[in-house]
Amino acid sequence: MTVQPTEQQPMTRRRDAEPMTVLRPVRALPDFESFYRREYRPVVGLAFALSGSRVVAEDIAQDAFLAAHRSWEKVGSYDSPEAWVRRVVANMSVSSFRTKTREASALARFKPRDSYLPNLPEVDGHFWKQVRALPKRQAQAIALHYLEDRSVAYIAAVLGCTESTVKVHLHKGRHTLARRLSNGEARP
Repeated sequence: MTVQPTEQQPMTRRRDAEPMTVLRPVRALPDFESFYRREYRPVVGLAFALSGSRVVAEDIAQDAFLAAHRSWEKVGSYDSPEAWVRRVVANMSVSSFRTKTREASALARFKPRDSYLPNLPEVDGHFWKQVRALPKRQAQAIALHYLEDRSVAYIAAVLGCTESTVKVHLHKGRHTLARRLSNGEARP
């Protein structure tokens, strides 16, 4: 822990008194490079679960870490800078989804339909496709809980909501996934 001097007004009312210097403890910022190395892989995994594309996931993760690096003095002082980065990833994945939807709509006007559909050869590809079809907060809660094994309290901090709201998102998401996967549905 480092100590930073700060000036304070004197407690007396005398005009000739000089300001006192008070030493206050300041929490040392964690090293960004070690933070990045520790968190990069799980953050890319979260972005992949939410976006469905490895390339997009890496871009989203890089953009989130770049935003954290640019504001590291502020972000690094948070109790949980990793939660801040995950929240940025969750928000960026929604923006990415909207962009992909607009692009797919534009491509549909010019190309045959099967030329731009994503191919998910992964074993769990169908499951994560169903997760991405959920409402955004349900998908984010499911991905954080099952992909990263995060607690309800942690997910609430990342998503900026209460723990009971996270529990509702998890419950509704599980219920919808169970119904869709047992029925073999491809889309809602």
